[in-house]
Amino acid sequence: MPRSVWTYGVAILVGVVLLQCSRQSSSGELRGAKAVTAKMQVTSAAFTAGGRIPSRYTCDGPNLSPPLSWTAVPEGTKSLALIMDDPDTPGRTWVHWVLYNLPSDTMSLPEHLPTDAQLANGASQGISDFGSHGYRGPCPPGGSHRYNFRLYAVDALLNISGRVTKQVLLDAMKDHVVGTGELMGTYERR
Repeated sequence: MPRSVWTYGVAILVGVVLLQCSRQSSSGELRGAKAVTAKMQVTSAAFTAGGRIPSRYTCDGPNLSPPLSWTAVPEGTKSLALIMDDPDTPGRTWVHWVLYNLPSDTMSLPEHLPTDAQLANGASQGISDFGSHGYRGPCPPGGSHRYNFRLYAVDALLNISGRVTKQVLLDAMKDHVVGTGELMGTYERR
């Protein structure tokens, strides 16, 4: 094979790998993590998958966290983590909620979870892009936005502290996620 064809092929392969890595990191996936096979189903009594999030859970209402529930937590799970974000914010993905070290036997979250850094059940809440702990609901600047609630089953209690952001949590979970689930809702201000 001529050297120029081989060099061109290697350049294309490197480009494909770099593109895939950038897609994974921008979508909120775990970079460089082991493959996750277990799937959990995440639902809400407040809205259907792909449906409109009621204003009660947004900045246009009392901004309460919505009730969430899930099934099929995989064996070996030691804790759960949840990240809610908005991938439709211009220029970046906006993080609305970071929750981790939720006990593994937890199967739901009630409406209006406190916004404390430490919860009574031992879970911790990290820092959102609003600069605060706990849930902050949809408040899109314009148009309809998607809001992803991603649940992670983790095979460890995470030993992290300080300013725990989405990225800090994702880095701490790397190679510890044994299952995932997702619920997406939409919201547009009227």
